[in-house]
Amino acid sequence: MARVRVDYEDHVAIVTLTRGDKMNALDEEMVQAILAAGAEVAASDARAVVLAGEGRSFCAGLDLQSFAKMAGMDVESWLMKRTHADANYMQEVAMTWRRVPVPVIAALQGAVFGGGLQLALGADIRIAAPDVQMAVMEMKWGLVPDMGGMALLPGLLRSDVLRLLTYTAAPVDAGQAERWGLATRVVSDPLAEARNLAGEIAGKSPSAIRAAKRLIDVAEAEARAEVLLAESREQIGLIGKPDQVEVVTAQMQKRAPVFK
Repeated sequence: MARVRVDYEDHVAIVTLTRGDKMNALDEEMVQAILAAGAEVAASDARAVVLAGEGRSFCAGLDLQSFAKMAGMDVESWLMKRTHADANYMQEVAMTWRRVPVPVIAALQGAVFGGGLQLALGADIRIAAPDVQMAVMEMKWGLVPDMGGMALLPGLLRSDVLRLLTYTAAPVDAGQAERWGLATRVVSDPLAEARNLAGEIAGKSPSAIRAAKRLIDVAEAEARAEVLLAESREQIGLIGKPDQVEVVTAQMQKRAPVFK
């Protein structure tokens, strides 16, 4: 049975984890399917992505059977090998969504624990249901976050909050997650909200949206001088080009833009 389904609707890719009976826990097949979905969407002409999970939870983390498999593995070589640019195989579960060149919106419900949280962190925006519970769960198993969490969490959380969640592995509810920055917004129907937001983004200039995601990545990682140069480079690629001309024309004609 396929672990992930990818559908396309009106320039929006909808990526759905389909192991709902297991709370979308991450086993080997699920990891492979997530990476394949990320690569497929990145190569598509989608203008926005919705990342969701079937059933009562978005993703409850690593499948417990996966822990047992680690006992007989050469863990050092497996974890230290960079299989996807700067990331290893498991880190790419989150980082593939940062590499997707268009905005990714995660629709979250139920448990968003451990590897599931790190998967959600790969999204640009996280829309949570009121029943969401989010946890940096690894300390419960005597581990630390190692699927991209420590590359992504410091950009969202105060240092003391990051340390509290990491040291205790304590779940937080949707309201606290929103206040601390783990969730962007809490709504009654996160999938509908995510799809609406993705549709709104898909109606913007495709080239400007892609440039904006690249620019934000630079802004979050580089020194001021490089960010200022990146602003100029990206703007040069947009001003007077077909997408930008269509945006201006549509505004003047009071209509929705139509992009080729």
